Amino acid sequence: MADLDPTELRNALGQFATGVTVVTIAGPQGFTANSFASVSLDPPLVLWSPARASARFPAFSSARHFAIHVLAEDQFGLSRHFVRGGQGFEGVEHEVSTEGVPLLSGTLARFECVQEAVHEGGDHLIIVGRVVRFATGLGKPLVFAQGGYGAVRGLG
Repeated sequence: MADLDPTELRNALGQFATGVTVVTIAGPQGFTANSFASVSLDPPLVLWSPARASARFPAFSSARHFAIHVLAEDQFGLSRHFVRGGQGFEGVEHEVSTEGVPLLSGTLARFECVQEAVHEGGDHLIIVGRVVRFATGLGKPLVFAQGGYGAVRGLG
């Protein structure tokens, strides 16, 4: 099999639009991620995949409790708070769960989870969480595709 060009592969994968999330853990710490997916309704499971190269990887990969926040189209600024070199929780409205996890205000959805399993995933780790609580909001999702942020049009 021929070697795959990593840049071309990344560009091809970037054609798939994903939602934008912020994952939070006690500490407090936050991590902007677009590697989020539903796994199962029974039991209620979701997954996300942090990059091993991240300086925050050790804390997030070992966190027993975490929350995944699905961002709305007007929350681009919130996503920037938690990227590499971001501002963290400075000026970000939030409360704290009984497990000590920061819960961001005004997101489209929030899934409070306990770590169920981890799986090897190359340069990422696949973290499966059992949803213990969730909440939903109103609005349209913030999406990431082709190397940039955008919004979905035409949804009810």
